[in-house]
Amino acid sequence: EQDRTRNFCLNSKVPEICKNEPCVAGIDEAGRGPVLGPMVYGICYCPKDKEDHLKETGCADSKTLTEEKREKILDVMCSEGYIGWEVEVISPTTISNCMLQRQKYSLNEISHKSAINLIKRAIEAGVKLTDVFVDTVGPAEKYEEKLKSFFPELNITVAKKADSKFPVVGAASICAKVTRDICLKTWTFPELSAPSAAELSWGSGYPNDPETKKFLINNIDPIFGFSQLVRFSWSTAEKVLEENAVTVEWEEEELPKQTRSMKSYFGKQSDNKLHHKHRYFKDRNLTSVVKF
Repeated sequence: EQDRTRNFCLNSKVPEICKNEPCVAGIDEAGRGPVLGPMVYGICYCPKDKEDHLKETGCADSKTLTEEKREKILDVMCSEGYIGWEVEVISPTTISNCMLQRQKYSLNEISHKSAINLIKRAIEAGVKLTDVFVDTVGPAEKYEEKLKSFFPELNITVAKKADSKFPVVGAASICAKVTRDICLKTWTFPELSAPSAAELSWGSGYPNDPETKKFLINNIDPIFGFSQLVRFSWSTAEKVLEENAVTVEWEEEELPKQTRSMKSYFGKQSDNKLHHKHRYFKDRNLTSVVKF
């Protein structure tokens, strides 16, 4: 079974025609805003002279299509001999860890890194890329400049709503959205009493959805917090934690008498006594660590 805390990639075979003819690629994501589930980045590519054929499959912004329609279009794409694709599933745990680590790593940076890696992987797989269209994350001009610094040999266009302007980006959007939907449908919950997604309801997964908020409140452990489905770095999740979970206070190490606690340099000290560890920690030989 797939480890839900780790990122992973899924891809089609590279059509031989894509190794021999100049190709155009599109990149888009699904699941950027929700507090639940992974964010999925997708790339789709085909020969430049086949773009009109791609449009005929119905490729468009995945948000404008029904779930059934998206799945049918993806089936058609997979059956054609000139379309290739790959997706990267970025886990909720990865997203939260990046955004909460000491040196912050924003969602935009995560997105940029995924897009760059998808282009690199396509080139390494032998795809003869010449043109790439990307749905923007942040200012389009800066993002385009960044991508061109990595791939100066490619014609790169970064634009708002690129999934509705370029069929190949719409195709990438569909690959990403279908993958995310399947991830959510098949999600398992070893941390909860309900073991599978089929037994739970969480609405759209977006922070302002009442059903999503209800899921967060009803499925939180007061000690261990949320399941791996939740992006615990989102402010919605943080608020639910503050209101429904136990506050954890990490105890300081006992220090030699000549060494002052770091806290002593900030604020008034009531006395010079050291704060002794609770018996629970002493009995189990547990100590605070800074490196894992």
